[in-house]
Amino acid sequence: MSEQYQVSGSNAASISDSIEAGVRRGDWVWGAALPPIRVLADQLHVSPATVSKAYQDLRQRGIVETSGRRGTRIRPRPPVAGPRAAMRLPVPAGAVDLSSGDPDVRLLPALGVHLRALSDVVDPPCGYAAGAMPELIDAARPRLEADGVPVADAAITVTNGTLDAIERLLTIHLRPGDSVAVEDPGWANLLDLLAALGLTVVPVPVDDEGPLPDNLLGALAAGVRAVVITTRAQNPTGSAVTAERAAAIREVLSYRPDVLLIEDDHAAELSGVPLHCLIGATRSWAFIRSASKPFGPDLRIAVMAGDEATIARVVGRMRIGAGWVSTVLQRLLLRLWQEEEVTAHIADAGRSYDRRRRALRDALTSRGVKAYGETGINLWVRTPDETRLVTALRDAGYAVAPGSLFRIDAPPGVRITVSPLDDAAIEPFAESVAAAAYPPGVTIPGR
Repeated sequence: MSEQYQVSGSNAASISDSIEAGVRRGDWVWGAALPPIRVLADQLHVSPATVSKAYQDLRQRGIVETSGRRGTRIRPRPPVAGPRAAMRLPVPAGAVDLSSGDPDVRLLPALGVHLRALSDVVDPPCGYAAGAMPELIDAARPRLEADGVPVADAAITVTNGTLDAIERLLTIHLRPGDSVAVEDPGWANLLDLLAALGLTVVPVPVDDEGPLPDNLLGALAAGVRAVVITTRAQNPTGSAVTAERAAAIREVLSYRPDVLLIEDDHAAELSGVPLHCLIGATRSWAFIRSASKPFGPDLRIAVMAGDEATIARVVGRMRIGAGWVSTVLQRLLLRLWQEEEVTAHIADAGRSYDRRRRALRDALTSRGVKAYGETGINLWVRTPDETRLVTALRDAGYAVAPGSLFRIDAPPGVRITVSPLDDAAIEPFAESVAAAAYPPGVTIPGR
């Protein structure tokens, strides 16, 4: 927060508005601590209850979070429009950006070529009653079925990406104050969404094989209304649910068949390992597969299968809101699925990510740095002090994502996206990570 910035207001609404305005202008930055309730109450000449209510309102809108002794602080990406610097740490000029989580643009199919091909096709006019294209749904069904997703009696639709699908699922099933079990560390966008929806997060630790069943059982016993699990290429850790872990998770979920299960196939065709589907233990469920990672972030479309009631609610809600996913995007995705050359291109991209991720993980491990990442485009590196590691790597010319964006109770770490790293750059980068993690005078474990 700027030293000159002063909170103003005489009631809870005006105080929270003043703080929100400061966030929009950048006077309050990510992680900045709000004044203690009694201190601010004295400054504004209001009661502590008034300030407490203002802070509560900001928490319910996902702008701040309260974390025990650390007090009340600005969330990493509060749901208000503000300066980009408040949303994400700036990348220094000339630095290699390994913080974005984006796919390698060099490995994406040329969407422009396929869009131009589509422009030569004369389609019937699309009216306001358009929805999911039957041809796309017909093509999606066998693709999902081949991966073991139980779609024989399921309904299928499309949404504007994974986060759009999850938001719609949560809003039709849950109410503010309900709790949701999520992976820890987990997807930062999901954590931000839950905060903005006023939902309570219940963290479930993950290892290389996915969420830990005993901890998931504890979350279910605590009364969560929904569970969100990334089956493959989990962001940020790269974990992938194994067959044995999937069976254990399904058994745990069977104790609470009333829970909404949301399964996110994060990297889809890029995952590099078989899908071990979790669907089947709960009455309400949804399986989401996004096109953004394999085909590019501009292709903001996801296919969602689920039980009939859940999908009908999502489709009905879309009709009175956004309406439908662009038929141009739907036709483009269908064309990409049908092109053998694109399928081969995506397979090559997946192998490239696997090769670079494994090479970096092995290079880090050989230097005494523990790195996790079974699938996908990210690695998770444990560190006792993520701020020092992030800073040291920035000084060395690399930008990585601080783990605080992704974790709740999990130990400190950083996320590294391998997309910008060429093969020749892996060893030098691993050396920089090791030097940053273990500066001179610090003993490297195992050496």
